[in-house]
Amino acid sequence: MNLKRVQAIARKEFYHLIRDFRSLYLAFIIPLLLIFLFGYALSLDVEDVKTVVVDHDKTALSRDFINRLDASVYFKVIGRLSKASDIADALDHGRATMGLVIAPGWTADILSDHAGSLQLLFDGSDPNTGGISRSYITAFIEKYNQERRMEFLNRQGREKIRPPVEGNIRVWFNEDLQSRNFIVPGIIAIIIMIVGAMLTSLVIAREYENGTMETIKSLPLRAPEFLAGKAIPYFFIALVDVLVAILMGQLLFGVVMKSSFWLMILASCIYLGVALSLGLLISVLTKSQLVANQLAILLTYLPSLLLSDFVFPVVNMPKPLQIATRIVPATYFIDILNGLYLRNIGLAYLWPSYLVLVIMLALLSTLNLMVLKKEGL
Repeated sequence: MNLKRVQAIARKEFYHLIRDFRSLYLAFIIPLLLIFLFGYALSLDVEDVKTVVVDHDKTALSRDFINRLDASVYFKVIGRLSKASDIADALDHGRATMGLVIAPGWTADILSDHAGSLQLLFDGSDPNTGGISRSYITAFIEKYNQERRMEFLNRQGREKIRPPVEGNIRVWFNEDLQSRNFIVPGIIAIIIMIVGAMLTSLVIAREYENGTMETIKSLPLRAPEFLAGKAIPYFFIALVDVLVAILMGQLLFGVVMKSSFWLMILASCIYLGVALSLGLLISVLTKSQLVANQLAILLTYLPSLLLSDFVFPVVNMPKPLQIATRIVPATYFIDILNGLYLRNIGLAYLWPSYLVLVIMLALLSTLNLMVLKKEGL
C-alpha cells in the first residue's frame, strides 16, 4: 500500500468535507443533539406518578395515608376530588396516571381489625408507566400493611414476629437504577453509526454520480489505498465525536467510565472500522447517494437503535428478531460499553465481543475489496 496515494485520496475527501456544510452538520451537530436529546429526554425511570385521590372516609388515618403517598418520591398527589367519577375524567384527559379511592368506613374497618378496601385505577395506555406504577403502589401498600400489622400485634400484647424470609437487596453496577447510566454510553454506538456508516455511504456513490469514478479507475491506485483514503477523514471525525460524547456524558450527566479508557478507545476504533466498511460497501453497491442514504438508515442506524439491546431488551423480542440481533455490530459494542462503564470489567471478560467485531471488520473489508476489484479498481 502506497501511503502517498492514500494521503492524496484522504486530502481530497477532507477538502470536500470542508466545502460541504451538510456533511459537517451531520458529523458534528447531530451527534451533539443526540447526546442532549437521549440524555435528557429519553428516560425509562418512573417518578412522580401523577395521582388523584377521592377520600370518602375523611379521617385522620385516611389523610395520613394520602400524605405518606404524596411524600414518596414515586407519587405526586395533584388533586383531591369529590367523587369517583371525576377520576375517569382525569385519566381520560391525561392529567393523571393513577386514581385512588378510599371507601367510607375505611378507618373503622382497620381499627376493628378488618380489611380496609382501596380502589386503584391506572392509565394503561403506556404499559411501561402503568406497570411500574402498579408495582410501586403495591410495595407502598405492603409496607403500610406491615406497620398496621405491628400495631395490631402490639395491641394484642404479642411479641414482634420476624418474617420467615428477609431479603437483603444490593444492586450491583447501577446502584441508583438510573436509566441514563446505560443510555448515555449507548449513544456513542449510535453516533459512530451516523458518522461512520451514513456519511461514508455517500462518498463512493458521489464519485459515480459526478462521473469521476472512471477517472479514479484509470489512476495507478489500488482498491485498499482508495478505501483507506476515503475512510480516514471520517475515522478521525467520528473519534472526535466519541471523545466529546465521553466528556459530555461525564460533565452533564455524571456518567463516569469505571474501567479502562484505552479499552474504550480500542473498542471504538474497531467498531468504527466496522461502521466505515459497512458504509463504503453500501456506497459502492448502490452508486446513488439518495439510495445509499436511505439504505444506510435502514441497515445501520435503525438496527443499532432498535435491535442492539440499547433501548428495547432483546430478551423480550420474538426469537427470529433475537437471532437477527446477533448480526448487528452495535449489539457487541454496547455490550462492551456496559462492561466498561457499569460493570468495571476488562478484556478478560469482554474479549468475545471484541473478537466478533474484529471478525466483522475483516469480513466487510474483504467484501469491499472484492466488490471494488470487480468494478475494475
